[in-house]
Amino acid sequence: MDRKKVVVAMSGGVDSSVAAALLKEEGHEVLGLTMNLFSLPEKICHSEELRSCCGWRAQEDANRVAIHLSIPHFVADFRQEFERKVIQDFCQEYSRGRTPNPCIRCNQYIKFDWLLERAKILKADYIATGHYARVEYDSGRRRYLLKKGKDREKDQSYFLYPLTQDMLALTFFPVGSLTKREVRKRAKGLGLPVAEKPESQEICFVPNNDYAEFLRTRIPEAFRPGLIVDLNNKVLGEHQGIVHFTVGQRRGMKIAAPHPLYVISIDGEKNTVVVGENRDLYKSCLLASDLNFIALKELIEPIMARVKIRYKHTETKARITPLGNGKARIQFERPQRAITPGQAVVFYDRDVVIGGGTIDRVLD
Repeated sequence: MDRKKVVVAMSGGVDSSVAAALLKEEGHEVLGLTMNLFSLPEKICHSEELRSCCGWRAQEDANRVAIHLSIPHFVADFRQEFERKVIQDFCQEYSRGRTPNPCIRCNQYIKFDWLLERAKILKADYIATGHYARVEYDSGRRRYLLKKGKDREKDQSYFLYPLTQDMLALTFFPVGSLTKREVRKRAKGLGLPVAEKPESQEICFVPNNDYAEFLRTRIPEAFRPGLIVDLNNKVLGEHQGIVHFTVGQRRGMKIAAPHPLYVISIDGEKNTVVVGENRDLYKSCLLASDLNFIALKELIEPIMARVKIRYKHTETKARITPLGNGKARIQFERPQRAITPGQAVVFYDRDVVIGGGTIDRVLD
């Protein structure tokens, strides 16, 4: 490959650091760029316990790696964009009784859309991230394909389904063909200062993973007391806010019952939590909206695919039927447990991402 100028989104973690190192080894002109997405309280931001991919420590670690690799390092302020596109949507979805996936919104609107714009300002040819996924051009289809990463345990293609052809054409995923173990080994061999750094395991803008505390200051109306009812609309108890619940949840209802109770659905308009038995969680059909297709230009007729309804969900065969207006009906061969509105549903053909969308509601 000819020498290219590549902007690498450097989070301060081992994956994006190795991505930058690999591109430099290949002879590209590499620039590191860390995105400032939000402002954590200083006490939390400087904490040794913080395992977020963002914040002051991430910037410092990314800068240390850039110095080690002898590449330029920039910090871009995307706080306004992140607030508008990711955090506000996160709060709005929870206030409706849905369970959003902010990492997908961040990828779609920040890490690729805005990052590409910033790369143009820096006169770069491509961008790169540390995602475990692969991009290949299919000359037969005349389309860029998004594929699963080599490490199936770390594969992140699920989070990338909203990417467009224009985005994929200008993106590298250097660690997508490696396993996590191989990435760690490369980092140690290169002497990278973050080789042993633990992975971030939290939603970056929610300190200590305390959703309720974060949301209480932003959407207090979602903490209004409401009713907990069964599938026959019989009142069983009262809750202290729908944001405390998600579909499939068992704990936190404080209801005495002869059998375990689970959250079956949440009605944001009525401020009601509906509960039932575990068997009531299994459903065979859902409505998806805001669809994006990668392997296809558009879905014209029904297809069979393997489908995931959450990141760690086992893929299951399903029939995808287009309904127009960016919507489709997904009919599973076998009922699936805890289909959750607000989460992503992603379609696969073996290791190729066909496309995906947002779970709008469960269909009976």
